[in-house]
Amino acid sequence: MKFRNVALGGLFLLGTVVHAQEKKPLPLEEAISLAVNNSTEASLANTRVATSRLDVDNVKNNIYPEFKVSAQYMRITHPTVKFRIPMGSNEPAQPGEESTTTASPEVNRIMFGQASLSMPLFSGFKLKNSIDASENMYKAQTLNAVSTKEQLAMQTIVLYVNLYKAQQSIALIQENLRSANQRVTDFSAMEQNGLLARNDLLKAQLQVSNIQLTLDDARKKAAVINYQLATLLRLPENSEIQPDGAYFKNSGTITPPSSAAEAMAQRSDLEAARWQQKAAESEIKVAKGDYYPSIALSAGYVALDIQNVVQVYNAVNFGVGVSYDISGIFKNNKKVKAAQSRAKETQYQVDLLSDHVKVQVQEAQENYNLSLKQRKVYDEALAQAAENYRIVKDKYDNGLVDTNDLLEADVEQLQAQLNQTFSKADITQRYYELLNAAGKLTGSFNLQSNQN
Repeated sequence: MKFRNVALGGLFLLGTVVHAQEKKPLPLEEAISLAVNNSTEASLANTRVATSRLDVDNVKNNIYPEFKVSAQYMRITHPTVKFRIPMGSNEPAQPGEESTTTASPEVNRIMFGQASLSMPLFSGFKLKNSIDASENMYKAQTLNAVSTKEQLAMQTIVLYVNLYKAQQSIALIQENLRSANQRVTDFSAMEQNGLLARNDLLKAQLQVSNIQLTLDDARKKAAVINYQLATLLRLPENSEIQPDGAYFKNSGTITPPSSAAEAMAQRSDLEAARWQQKAAESEIKVAKGDYYPSIALSAGYVALDIQNVVQVYNAVNFGVGVSYDISGIFKNNKKVKAAQSRAKETQYQVDLLSDHVKVQVQEAQENYNLSLKQRKVYDEALAQAAENYRIVKDKYDNGLVDTNDLLEADVEQLQAQLNQTFSKADITQRYYELLNAAGKLTGSFNLQSNQN
């Protein structure tokens, strides 16, 4: 009875573990859609775009007039108030002679109100150029977000392909392990009947141990890649992602057209760098704006009430103000040169990125062509390894080769199977790497964007 309870408890725990690992078939399009919409990095990119849009609105607010209203109410102690203006007489006081004063009025409160309006008329074109700079940075940030999502899509594809390769290797190794275990069973029976040397049995058992270690390592790699992909896509941590093998069956049937000229026109990161350069050029114009005077239209209204002393109402003022920082003419030279230097930096960044794009496209094209050639070689190698194992097995059964030859042929066949499986997945990855280098990756999928 005790044994039965233990067995039932073990089955319950096993069922819990199996249930905890939720299997999720995941098409590649859905994986990429999750990456570009739900991942933390994609959300950060969208937020940066929104922030840049708000920065543009904030800069544009500077063209509108400023209207301020302020009011004060103060309680004060009993001050001594003397009037220098004669009270009750229109004659001014003579120099050196105090005016006629009255008794100091009782003052214990002061009220003051003011409204002011100021509207810039001319500021050396700084407002216009500041708006241009902020709008250019907004466009650059928008394109940077597109580039970020391109890289997220590529990162997802790499993890997706690697997970497929890991799961396929587990399946192949498991099949090979079953064959190796059956071989050990057969060898054990032969050894007990005196038909096989014990040393050959030990070699077969050693191969089983090595295959088991390889299988454990493959499972570990699959678990790590699965966790990385689930984390990137914001899936539950216990999700066991199942890649769709259909993406790897017809690998190499389509050669994506690609050229450096196309990439130069379509790469969002390169276009973002160009807009950053334009923003830097606008900043030069902003810095040069300090060479000009500033002109503003101003108007105001003041109301004042000092208890028992004076009341001022309807004090309206308006006019035009001009300010010119003469010293800034000399100081601003360094500011302009710094802005010009930053613009030159962005130009060099565009040039460097352009060279990088050309190299990346050429390298991606070569890698794709190489993967197609390797696929043919691995197909031939698999057929050769299978035929070699068949011949060696026949010779072994007829006593013409020893156990070492049989085990070696088995290992070579397994390696050929793995190479062929990996080559299919590699072609798919190289295909999308070429699209990514050309700036066409996310455009090749029908994705729904959740950008705010």
